Amino acid sequence: MTAIDIPPSTVQPGSFLTLHYRLAGPAGDVINTFADKPATLSLGQGQLAPAVEQRLLGLAEGTRATFELAAGEAFGARNGAMQQWVSRKLLDELGAPGAHYGVGDMVQFPTPDGQGHYAGAVLQVRDDGAVRFDFNHPLAGQPVTFEVHLIGVL
Repeated sequence: MTAIDIPPSTVQPGSFLTLHYRLAGPAGDVINTFADKPATLSLGQGQLAPAVEQRLLGLAEGTRATFELAAGEAFGARNGAMQQWVSRKLLDELGAPGAHYGVGDMVQFPTPDGQGHYAGAVLQVRDDGAVRFDFNHPLAGQPVTFEVHLIGVL
C-alpha cells in the first residue's frame, strides 16, 4: 500500500476558510488573530473586504503570505459624510442610558433591522451630551498590510 499525495485545497469563490489574519495600517494592527483562536469565514459573504478576499483566491491550504494594499484599496476612501453628530437622546435609546463617551472610544450600534452591529469612533463630545462619530472603517483611505496563514480550506 502506498501513500497517495493529495494536493492541498485552494481558495475558490465561496470557500469556507479557517485562517489566522492580520490587518494593519500605518498606526499598527486593527485586527490580529495570530495570538488567539483562528477565524472561520466563508468567502464572498462580506466578512472581509472584497480587495482582501481577492488576495486569497488561488492560495493553497497551509500558505502564509503578506500583501500590501494601496491607500483606499481595501476599505475605500474616507468619506466626510460618514462623520455624524448623534444626540444624547438617541445614544440613550440605542445604548446604555447616561453612558460616558470619550474621544477615541469605539461604540457599537445596532443595525436598523436589529440583526447586526456597526461601529463608530468618537471624535468629539459636546456639553449637551451629543457625540460626533466617525463611521468610516478605521483603515479607510489608508494603505493596509494583510497577513494571512491559511489553516484549512473547504
